[in-house]
Amino acid sequence: MPEGHALHRLARRQQRQFAGQRLKVSSPQGRFGPEAALLDGLVFRRAEAWGKHLIHRYDDGARGTRRMVHIHLGIYGTFTEQPVPMADPVGQVRMRLEGATIGTDLRGPNACELYTPEDLAALLARLGPDPLRSDADPGDGWQRVHRSSRPIGALLMDQKVIAGIGNIYRAEVLFRAGIDPMRPGTSISRQEYDELWADLVDLMAVGTRRGQIHVIRPEDDHGAPAYAPDRPRTYVYRRAGEPCRICGSPIAWRELEGRNLFWCPVCQH
Repeated sequence: MPEGHALHRLARRQQRQFAGQRLKVSSPQGRFGPEAALLDGLVFRRAEAWGKHLIHRYDDGARGTRRMVHIHLGIYGTFTEQPVPMADPVGQVRMRLEGATIGTDLRGPNACELYTPEDLAALLARLGPDPLRSDADPGDGWQRVHRSSRPIGALLMDQKVIAGIGNIYRAEVLFRAGIDPMRPGTSISRQEYDELWADLVDLMAVGTRRGQIHVIRPEDDHGAPAYAPDRPRTYVYRRAGEPCRICGSPIAWRELEGRNLFWCPVCQH
């Protein structure tokens, strides 16, 4: 599942591609057919992200009709682009957007649905603050962390605590902070939380700009290769059993609430 930086990057890209244009909207698959008919011919005004959720906003200008689409890509959802005129759809295309020069097909999302303002308000009420949004209140996340006895490694993956963090950012910011992922939230000081938040703001902004998750400090960016040929190096993520880049101790692994957790037992104590 893409982490929050990827959704913000996607929102910015779609904003550049479609803002101000009257779009042709369809659902070749048919599952989004009635909703697509309501959107077809409206002006695309804005794409924005909260955590791992994408919102498209439309209106028709003169009559004041406004529509919103909520998209959650989940594990399998993807947008693919091609020039206009677009080729015939291939596969199960839930939603097709056609602009003046670029079109995009959405396949396999967890959610693609019309939203009302009340729906959006309810979604945001369920989400923690998003480090990539300028209107985020990090204090909301702090309230959820310091009142919980769950491990901080689990809390950081909970979208109700902080929105947009996935497994890579979770593992890496805890390593950079020297925090044991199994420490309960109640043991995390406000200073530690604020430093985690600031690091997430910086790292996720880099990920949004560059399209990849970069977490290694320049002085540590050497030695053992990344866990995959096309990925930047990580400190601990997917490095179980390999030597820590800082202290040389084997990187530990365990499952925590159904997700793989990686950390250095020496550097994070």
